[in-house]
Amino acid sequence: MSVNGHRHELELDTRVSLLDCLREHLGLTGTKKGCDQGACGACTVLLDGERVNSCLVLAVQCEDAEITTIEGLAEAGRAMREAFVRHDALQCGYCTPGQICSAVAMLAEYEAGVPSAVGAPGLTDAEIRERLAGNLCRCGAYNGILAAVREVSR
Repeated sequence: MSVNGHRHELELDTRVSLLDCLREHLGLTGTKKGCDQGACGACTVLLDGERVNSCLVLAVQCEDAEITTIEGLAEAGRAMREAFVRHDALQCGYCTPGQICSAVAMLAEYEAGVPSAVGAPGLTDAEIRERLAGNLCRCGAYNGILAAVREVSR
């Protein structure tokens, strides 16, 4: 698999999740382990450009795939990271890597014309909320997250 543009040849147990592969085998600890059940979004990464909960993906499923973690979003995620800081959208910061990965991918999906359940014209606050619904923040920084995404989407 390729992670953040670097090719890795790994021999792993077939039961190892992508999340555990990234954290334990590759030392990329920016991707966080929250619920380990796909319910919180803290482990969100990009798999061939699409957001996934890495705790629900087996590493062996990623053969020949391109994985992008928060560490790999150095340039592509810069505007979003800076907006998160400006709008105090990170508070404790635990969910922030997953939030940023999800927000960057969500904007790419929107620009590519991927429809949402809201279906409103333009990228409304309701649509941003709907598209980011799988990423939870226990600190309640949702207003800051919304403001950051809204700023970057302009």
